[in-house]
Amino acid sequence: QVQVVESGGGLVQAGGSLRLSCAASGRTFSFYAMGWFRQAPGKEREFVAAIARSGGSTSYSDSVKGRFTISRDNAKNTVYLQMNSLKPEDTALYYCAARLLAEAPRTVNGYDYWGQGTQVTVAS
Repeated sequence: QVQVVESGGGLVQAGGSLRLSCAASGRTFSFYAMGWFRQAPGKEREFVAAIARSGGSTSYSDSVKGRFTISRDNAKNTVYLQMNSLKPEDTALYYCAARLLAEAPRTVNGYDYWGQGTQVTVAS
């Protein structure tokens, strides 16, 4: 079992950058595929980015591709989401998720463990 805690959210102007972090407990972090999701008020939770447990493959939603970068440091039990060129439509609660798999799913149902989320607000 793994627990994850997100941090790094905040208020930023459009065009700015933020880096989210997700710290995981346990000594088996490297066994878990990791994903980032987001949920805006009144909308469903949606996929943002995911990374395989090896870090060897990543995937992104079309809305963030080219602007966001997911990475992980298995020695630090941490996964990151670097967000550049932020837009007001990126405003949401961002969640980190984990699944005991090699490859990272792109669906909410594909993950077993979730954090509480970190708020990202992009002002226009």
